[in-house]
Amino acid sequence: EETRERFFREARSAGQLMHRNIITIYDFGEEGGRAYIVMELLTGDSLAKVMTNPEPMPLERQIEIMTRVCEGLAFAHARGIVHRDVKPANLFITAEGQLKILDFGVARIASSKLTRSGLIVGTPDYMSPEQVMGKVVDQRSDIFSCGTVFYQLLTGRKPFAAKRLPQILDKVMSETPTAIAATEAPAEQAAI
Repeated sequence: EETRERFFREARSAGQLMHRNIITIYDFGEEGGRAYIVMELLTGDSLAKVMTNPEPMPLERQIEIMTRVCEGLAFAHARGIVHRDVKPANLFITAEGQLKILDFGVARIASSKLTRSGLIVGTPDYMSPEQVMGKVVDQRSDIFSCGTVFYQLLTGRKPFAAKRLPQILDKVMSETPTAIAATEAPAEQAAI
C-alpha cells in the first residue's frame, strides 16, 4: 500500500510540473490492479551515459546543462516539490540537446506526511548529509545533490566515491571532496 501511495504521489507531483526541463506527465491511473503513468516519450541518453563518452564535454555545455537542471529544480521547489534523487541517471539529454529531469519517484510534496523522518531515500553517492541521517529534507538537499553532479561533470569523478556503502555515507557526513584542480575547471566553477 505504501508503494502504491508513493507511485500515485509521484504521478500527482510530477503532473503539476509543466516545465521545459522536467519530463511531462500526461496521465496516470490504475487498470486491473496495475498502476501506470503516461509520460512524454524522449529519445537521447541519460547524463550518466553521456558522461561515459571519452570525448570531454566542453565547459560551456556543462554549465548549460547544470543551468537547466537548476531551472527545473527551482520550478519544482517553488511548487513545494523536492526531487530527493538528483543524479546523472535521472538527468536526460534529448536528441535535440534539451535537458529533462526524470523520476520524481522519491519526490516529496512539502506538506506530505507519507515521507517520515528516519527513512533514507535517494542514491548514496549524491545524497545530502540530511538524507544520510534519515532526516526530513527540503530543497537544499536537491541543491547539494546538484552540486555533486556538477562536481562529477567537471572532474569525471564522484565527490564521495568509495567501494562500500558505509564508506560513502561516512564521506558524505564528514569529508570535504578533493579540491577541483585548475586543469579540471576554472576557479569560478570550482567554487560552486
